[in-house]
Amino acid sequence: MILVVGGSGRLGSSVANRLHRRGLAVCVLSRGLAANPGTLDGGVEVVQGDVRDPASLVAPMEGVDVVVSAIQGFAGRGGVTPQSVDRDGNIHLIDAAERAGADMVMLSVIGASAGSGMELMRMKFAAEQRLRSGSCQWTILRSDAYAETWIGLLEQTAGRSGKPRVFGRGDNPISWVSVEDVAAVVERAVVDNSLRGRVLELCGPEPETLTRLAEMVMAHHGWTGTPKNVPRSMLHLMANTVGRIKPELGRQSRAALAMDTLPTSHDAALRREFPDLPCTPVSQVVARRIVIPE
Repeated sequence: MILVVGGSGRLGSSVANRLHRRGLAVCVLSRGLAANPGTLDGGVEVVQGDVRDPASLVAPMEGVDVVVSAIQGFAGRGGVTPQSVDRDGNIHLIDAAERAGADMVMLSVIGASAGSGMELMRMKFAAEQRLRSGSCQWTILRSDAYAETWIGLLEQTAGRSGKPRVFGRGDNPISWVSVEDVAAVVERAVVDNSLRGRVLELCGPEPETLTRLAEMVMAHHGWTGTPKNVPRSMLHLMANTVGRIKPELGRQSRAALAMDTLPTSHDAALRREFPDLPCTPVSQVVARRIVIPE
């Protein structure tokens, strides 16, 4: 049995479906958030549990061979935070996996480190350290920013104006990776025991700045003009004022500031080792978006 935690999200549901279509028994753990209609295959079981509550993980873990952690606390309902989900929630999962004798495949982020300026990266790194020092067999997959997520955010911020908001300078090339490409690597990590004890890093093949990505989104939708820029000075102000009242907004502001300076990632080593892995350019992800007439 494979337990996909965070399976109501875009990545988790794709992983669950891929494994189910292999003929494997798959169960999705969700804290009560329904997946998008039609997202999960009919044969995928869904159980309720919250990684912030260790007691809720006991029953779902029975009979599990591999745990996939696709959780994130950067944004979402219910007061989630990187500390409560990406660090503590993952640690609760690791504890439960060790008791069950299960392997664990954990999703992390490229750049995760103890000294990162982004809280998400610090919390993911803390969870990585706990997993690596524990007793269960593990694989860690670090990925770059999800193309579909950021394209969706740009579409949302465009609103009726058709001008997406670019937070910060937006001139730093980022190797946006398709969620489906990440899901394919997770699937491989689940079924290939030779990948245990390894940290894999995956990114997209077409580095683009956030400004350029916004322009691509505008062109796809037929929106004219130029993206709206939110200057770094405004992000600093947001992080230190309203961000203290609304922590999620503060995290987003600080993350935008960090994205202006993060090094552009590359995954040539992984691609050489596994040349059959999907490698979707971000321009293709944009082109696949469905334009709904107004």
